[in-house]
Amino acid sequence: MAVIEDVRALGTGLERSYQVYVRGRLRFRVGQIVYVGFSLDETVMGFAFPKEERAALVASEPHKFQLPSASELRFNWVHAELAALDPAEARELVVDAWRMVVPKKLSRAYDLAHPHGPG
Repeated sequence: MAVIEDVRALGTGLERSYQVYVRGRLRFRVGQIVYVGFSLDETVMGFAFPKEERAALVASEPHKFQLPSASELRFNWVHAELAALDPAEARELVVDAWRMVVPKKLSRAYDLAHPHGPG
């Protein structure tokens, strides 16, 4: 079972990433782009994810993943139940979301520095 502390250090340690609180909710940003956010009760993690792949992700594991609300469907976003994720999976989702908002050279540099993934 993943908890917010499993990804907090990672989110603040990724290049150009920083944490903010918006209306009491933790968010990770690169510039002004939010790529990961948590529900107020910290049980759900929203994260950047390609629109064209999210239906397949949700269908593959509906106990873990859900589509965002109808008003948020225009964004590249998916929700995950933290309790259904293991910590390594949560960290991987954070890194993949970060990759969507940074230049490819930063993503490649991360891969070279972390050949076995985010751990």
